[in-house]
Amino acid sequence: MHGIAAKLGMVVLAACVLVAGSRAMAADPLNQEFNLGGARTAEPQRYTMETRISTYSPDGKRVGTDVLRLTVECVPGANPAATTASPRGSQALQCTCLRFTLQQNDGPERAIPALMGWTYTLAESGYDERRQVFGIDHAKFEGLTDSTGAMLPSDRAYFVYNAFVDFHSICDAFAQPVYGGNGVQSLKRIGQRIVHAAAFSKPPVNLGSNIAEGSYFQNGEITLELKGLSLANGRPCALVGYDSGESAFLMIIKPTPEMEIRATGRSHYWGDIYKNLATNWVEKADLTEAVTSETTLPKPPNKLDTYVERHLAIRNVTGGK
Repeated sequence: MHGIAAKLGMVVLAACVLVAGSRAMAADPLNQEFNLGGARTAEPQRYTMETRISTYSPDGKRVGTDVLRLTVECVPGANPAATTASPRGSQALQCTCLRFTLQQNDGPERAIPALMGWTYTLAESGYDERRQVFGIDHAKFEGLTDSTGAMLPSDRAYFVYNAFVDFHSICDAFAQPVYGGNGVQSLKRIGQRIVHAAAFSKPPVNLGSNIAEGSYFQNGEITLELKGLSLANGRPCALVGYDSGESAFLMIIKPTPEMEIRATGRSHYWGDIYKNLATNWVEKADLTEAVTSETTLPKPPNKLDTYVERHLAIRNVTGGK
């Protein structure tokens, strides 16, 4: 009898251990499904973004550094065209550039007055009717001058334009749901990795009269990975990593109607996004990009090889944080 009772006791103990283990697993905050596809809360959000662009010659010598600083406020607004099939439509994003500055090498930081107070609405499909990426108006970047009245060279004007594309690529294309394809909403568990709907996309990169139509950026196999949980601004966030895979580009530059310069090259960019689990807004993000390019010139030296590194940091500073 005692032996039978002992065996029964062991069975009961084992069952209790299994139940306790199951409860512990269910209570484990890392071993659960997450919903990263919810709508953003209605409160306006303010962001700063700093982009540091370093250019190197083939012998490894740094030949220039540009630092761009953007402050932007984002407000989700009502959209009467919203449909059940496109929930993001109910949160059409209105953005206002509060400040934009450009610093070259060790020179002074200079503001871009034409962008201060500029408001635009993000294109729902990623393009507007004129095939402008995110609906960002190309005309706004024609004839830009800095706070001294000096005209920005065409390459710097493009840097300024591209800063807005970078911001929305990270905070909207990658950090917000994609309807009709894989996106951040497809990430349910820590360690899961998916191929994003934007993989192998080929957005146009023409801009105004200097960067001609036919210019493009060809993304590689863009992936997103739910790496884990973290804190940003003291708030619980999902830590999402992204990687572009091997990407390529062609830039057709026309300094004058009679002159054409072509730049071809490869790019690889990657980074992390900290997405607030309660509000669905980005709290912070970063990007690193390595770019190699060959520029074909109409006169000697005929070809110019360059290497560029870009480092970008986005911070949510809503409420003065």
